[in-house]
Amino acid sequence: MTMAERRPGPETLSRIRTGLLIREARTYSGLTQSELARRLGTTQSAVSNWERGTDTPRVDTLGRILRACGFEAELVLRHHDDVDHSQIAHHLAMTPAQRVSYHRSGVEAVQRARRARRVPADA
Repeated sequence: MTMAERRPGPETLSRIRTGLLIREARTYSGLTQSELARRLGTTQSAVSNWERGTDTPRVDTLGRILRACGFEAELVLRHHDDVDHSQIAHHLAMTPAQRVSYHRSGVEAVQRARRARRVPADA
């Protein structure tokens, strides 16, 4: 497994499932719940509660948890918008030829729809 495959993906704070993030960071680091608890000076049951979502750590505690797993949390503030970042990432991953084909198919679909509206209702 490469480092890129072992790294959790970026998430927005409003969408993050803290328990899943903690579990992924811990398992990617090869730690048991007990080992993580020992690094943090807490109990295995506290780690289990975080991972199951029955308890949510404060943001500063989450940072400590991730550091104990060998990760660093990065919090970036930006204005909320309605931009679909996953769609942007999908398009950026396309080759130029794929982008042209994608947009050409969209134009052709619009042209077909316009032609279809011109057909008389009784036809």
